[in-house]
Amino acid sequence: MQCRSGCGACCIAPSISSPIPGMPEGKPAGMRCIQLDEQNRCKIFGLPSRPAVCSSLMPEAAMCGDSQQQAMAWLTTLEHSTCPPATSI
Repeated sequence: MQCRSGCGACCIAPSISSPIPGMPEGKPAGMRCIQLDEQNRCKIFGLPSRPAVCSSLMPEAAMCGDSQQQAMAWLTTLEHSTCPPATSI
């Protein structure tokens, strides 16, 4: 399966804890990656500076759904179900 042109959900919905060029601390869930261009395409796709977690994420029907909205919903649900519980001090 190929990425849906102009989607960018996988670069917005999940948190990324590894450094991204321009985002040395990574990014929180729901924040647009600085490396997305105006057409929601990755500016560092295929480059060695692209985080391994990004390179390992492959599009699939269940994740991408039929629209960017479905992809955002699925990835947001996955993010919430896999994030560690908040700790209180």
